[in-house]
Amino acid sequence: MASLGELTRQHSTLTADQSAHLQRLVSDWGMLADLCFADVLLYLPSQDGRWLVIAHVRPVTGQTIYIADWVGEWASTTETEVLGEAFRSGSIVEHDVKVESVPEPVSVLAIPVSHKGVPIAVLTRESSPRIGRLPGELETTYLSIFDRFATMIQEGSYPFATRSMISAAPRVGDGAMVLDEDARVRYASPNAVSVLHRLGITSNLVGMHLAELGFNDGSVASSYERREPVLEEFDRINSDDVSVLTYSIPLLSAGEVTGGVLLLRDVTELRRRDRLLLSKDATIREIHHRVKNNLQTISSLLRLQSRRLTNTEAKAAVNESVRRIRTIALVHETLSREAGDDVAFIEIVRPLMRLAEEGLQSPDRPVRFVVRGDGGKLPATVATPLSVVLTELLQNAVDHGFPEGSSGGTVVVVLANDGKQLKIEVFDDGLGVAPDFHIENATGLGLVIVRTLVTTELAGKIAMRQATSTELQEAGLTVPNRGAGTVVELTVPL
Repeated sequence: MASLGELTRQHSTLTADQSAHLQRLVSDWGMLADLCFADVLLYLPSQDGRWLVIAHVRPVTGQTIYIADWVGEWASTTETEVLGEAFRSGSIVEHDVKVESVPEPVSVLAIPVSHKGVPIAVLTRESSPRIGRLPGELETTYLSIFDRFATMIQEGSYPFATRSMISAAPRVGDGAMVLDEDARVRYASPNAVSVLHRLGITSNLVGMHLAELGFNDGSVASSYERREPVLEEFDRINSDDVSVLTYSIPLLSAGEVTGGVLLLRDVTELRRRDRLLLSKDATIREIHHRVKNNLQTISSLLRLQSRRLTNTEAKAAVNESVRRIRTIALVHETLSREAGDDVAFIEIVRPLMRLAEEGLQSPDRPVRFVVRGDGGKLPATVATPLSVVLTELLQNAVDHGFPEGSSGGTVVVVLANDGKQLKIEVFDDGLGVAPDFHIENATGLGLVIVRTLVTTELAGKIAMRQATSTELQEAGLTVPNRGAGTVVELTVPL
């Protein structure tokens, strides 16, 4: 389905300001449908004289008469006559119109939408007497407020020039209060009365200023003064700690405030859940921080133990364990700084590369580490084993590709995440592996750890082989004279 902006560009010559005026109207008009208990449609005149439905909203407070969405459909001949009359005269007109999908005639109230004194579209309220609500005080009041908004649309003072936050604002069904030009209460819906009762306000409302009732009237005063809607939330600190979201809309006539509508929503439970989520999030981050500290403590103890060892093989094994623990600690450190359970993998890879530069290279074998691409955000359950795998691959590339006394070289890590799988390629321009090498047959502890984590814990695939000259060049490496270089290809489903 085409958007309102696309339809206006394809079928009209509206300016950018006129199109923006219609966009603001549509962003606010859920309230209009609720106030009139009927479907509200927006029609645009095309260059060939026809009328196109460019937006359609249904009421929350009443039953729709249209099952199908009419956006993108052309008005019938009888509808065109009503729309054209309202558009040409600049006045609000009402007629009964025969619509194919509705058995009985539909009452159509056509309101010209003006922008800077020029009609640019027509908004309609379309209802059927068969499914209308029984008239009562609430229905009568809401319809009278809709009529005032209709006049503002005709005059061009509604929608307001500033874009409101109606998507986050209360709806009419949440609770509505009608105010006069002095901000006295003239009517409060039953749901609005319920919200006030939560705030501890039980006195008679009609004829009273909000401040006299003990209600925070900041949004009303601000909207009256600025002549534009104001969205505001306040808390009443009492036994229940009630939070109320208010949306104040001034009613204007000839530029002067003649009253207002105040929509209310009790958001106490939503805010309580928000606070609970924030508290849980802070607790999780603190847990990651403590795990990181504990791992660093274990790493320090192992380093102390390593200094007391005299056996070279045992010392190397302890140092490798220290390196693996530091890798896992690095993941937890990153998670302790970010909200949620996902982590930007590049924020882990960069520190890993720095650790590799510090711990693996030496003056006798200078090795440069480069990372390209972005692995996207990964859950901690994937990021942790994947970090250990990458550390082992970097260690393996240096130990076997650039032995002590060699001239060193470069290791490049390429990351790619398409949303379905993460692909990691590790290139080096070192000695390379044997042509018949298969990682499935490797017996070294590092590659065994890599193979086990990738295939078992991550359900991925891994391959290690000699790199071709083209692959090395695409990775930004020069083709070595001493060997073919190595590439490790790793894919993990997400």
